[in-house]
Amino acid sequence: MKFRRKQRENVDINLASLIDVVFILLLFFVVTTTFTRETQLRVELPESASGTPPQDSEQKLVEITISAEGVYSVNNHLLPKSDLATLTEALQKESGGDTKLPLAISADGKTPHQAVVTAMDAAGKLGFSHLRMTTVEAAPETP
Repeated sequence: MKFRRKQRENVDINLASLIDVVFILLLFFVVTTTFTRETQLRVELPESASGTPPQDSEQKLVEITISAEGVYSVNNHLLPKSDLATLTEALQKESGGDTKLPLAISADGKTPHQAVVTAMDAAGKLGFSHLRMTTVEAAPETP
């Protein structure tokens, strides 16, 4: 007995609607993505063979960071201009007028000397007395 086989139907998957859904999802993810701009300066601190590590304290700290190009940042807030007036105003704002707070200057090893002197001048004009320079510990020399 000979059975006749049925003709197989060609099964086609319509990809047009799938492609539409993928493009809508892609558009959704692109529109809802938030982009953040880094506002921190990259600073390579100079080395020091002698120094004292900072004491861990609960007290607020005001930190001036100076990049190799002389760009200032006070408590990780970039300053629009690198001049004495802008730096003094930012220090006054961050400290809230409290000049007894410790002030740390973290300058890149290749920072121009004038930028560090300007930061020290701004701190001196406002009356900060607890000033510290941030460094990294030098590697011991091997003979």
